[in-house]
Formats: sequence, C-alpha cells, structure tokens
Amino acid sequence: MEEFRNIGIIGRLNSKKVIETIKRLKRYLIEEGYHVILEDRIADVMPGHGMQTSKVSILGEICDLVIVVGGDGSLLGAARALAKFNTPVLGINRGRLGFLTDISPDDDMLQAVQDVLDGEYVEERRFLLDAEVKRDGNPIGSAAALNDVVLHPGKSARMIAFDLYIEGQFVYSLRSDGLIVSTPTGSTAYSLSGGGPIMHPRLDALVLVPMFPHTLSSRPIVVDGKSEIKIVASADQDIYPTVSCDGQNHIPCAPGDAITIRKKAHKLKLIHPKGHNFYEICRTKLGWASNLGE
Repeated sequence: MEEFRNIGIIGRLNSKKVIETIKRLKRYLIEEGYHVILEDRIADVMPGHGMQTSKVSILGEICDLVIVVGGDGSLLGAARALAKFNTPVLGINRGRLGFLTDISPDDDMLQAVQDVLDGEYVEERRFLLDAEVKRDGNPIGSAAALNDVVLHPGKSARMIAFDLYIEGQFVYSLRSDGLIVSTPTGSTAYSLSGGGPIMHPRLDALVLVPMFPHTLSSRPIVVDGKSEIKIVASADQDIYPTVSCDGQNHIPCAPGDAITIRKKAHKLKLIHPKGHNFYEICRTKLGWASNLGE
C-alpha cells in the first residue's frame, strides 16, 4: 500500500457545505501530521486558511493523494487533470448521486478518510477517452473525458446527420439528436438516461448510444474499449453540432467535421474505502429493490 503524506484537496466552488467539509477535513489532517495543499481556486474563497496552494495541474506532481470534496462533476474535472500523474483520487460526496465520490460527509467521514490513509482501501483503474475534431484533415479541437463524449445539436433543436465508423469499418449513417460514446464509468450517467446498459467499471468496453434516432432499429452498441470511434458529421446539412466531453468541455463543430474518439494512454487511479461494492451503490443510487419481501 502507498504511504500518503502530502494530501491535496479540491472542492466544488459556490457551496457553503463544501467549504465547511474542507475546513473540517483540513483541520483533522493537519492535527494528524499530514501536509495539506489546497487547490488555488477553493483556497481563494477560504481567507486565512494558512495552507500551501497549487493549481490542479500541479497537484498531481506534488501530492501522494488528492481528495475531492463535491459531486461527481468535481471528480470528473479532477480526473482529467490528475490521471497523467498516476495520483490516487478519493471522493467525498457533497453532490447528488455520488457514484464516484462515495464517502459521506457525515460523522464517520474523518474515520473513513483515516482508514484510507492507514491503507484500508480498494483501488480501481478507470480509463478515460480522448476526443479530437478535425476539419478538412486539420485538428481544430480536442478534449478528454472520464464519463462520455457526446455529439449533439448544441443550441439547435434539430436532428444531426452523421456517419459512424468503428475501427475504420463503416457501421451506419444515422439521423438523430446525437450520439453518446461512454466508458463503463459513464454508463451510469448520461448514457443510462439515453437507454444505454449499465457496465461494470472493470470492463474494457465502450457503449455507443444513439439519442432519439430516426429509426427504431438503432440500438446501443457495446464495443471493445480499444476501438477507435470515428463520427463524421454530414456535409449536406446546415446544423453546426457540438462535441461535449463530460458535459464540461465543449468543441464547436461544422458540417463535414470528423470526430475521432479513442482510449487515453493514462488511467485514473480511483480510491474507495474498504467494502466498496458497485452493486450496492447501484441499489442505493438507482433505487433497486434490496428485498422484495420487506
């Protein structure tokens, strides 16, 4: 097990509850002799914190562990910044669902964190995606995603026409509200809302989910995680679609643009408390029945 001494803290902005949790966490870690580094943006709204601060892009270099206080959205942003450093990430849930940030900010929070610091944890590797948009063969934008890469109409309410290729093989031409390309991590997010399957996080697979397709025969497709996905927006349309990565980074596109999506070289090292159970999380977060006889 790794030894955690230098601990970074990232928090969701504009939340009093997050600030309260970070102050409590910071105080405890300092009392226990750990070196704490705050992300500079959250430090700006905590006057008098007296801590070392750092940009997220640097935290991965100087920390043994980064704790994210917020919702899954906060962890998605941290994941994209930290994956290349192989820095373990632990989530404390101050959001809604909390599929990724699975420590509750209740009375047992500090004990759960201490257990992790003592080596009592489960480690997972989650792969990310790289998306690149080319126009006339020239790159015009790129972004990474832990959950999903989504082609959608942007501000338009009209359908997009596009061609789909997997590993260079033509799959179909489709008219729809777009296409979701999701990792197993993202299969419980937007992909699930679009009718995609739930995939266990350890799977090396991608799911492609058409959004409100113009044909009833278009169904989600699960493919090998190493597959290269290429989407070409039809040149014979006046829709200017958008590619969104994790719903946080957006690349404006034009008719004829080609979007290539492939697995990122670096994986996220995600830490969970001992006893972490994916199916229990699904039961809790998605409202699955635990005992029909009760």
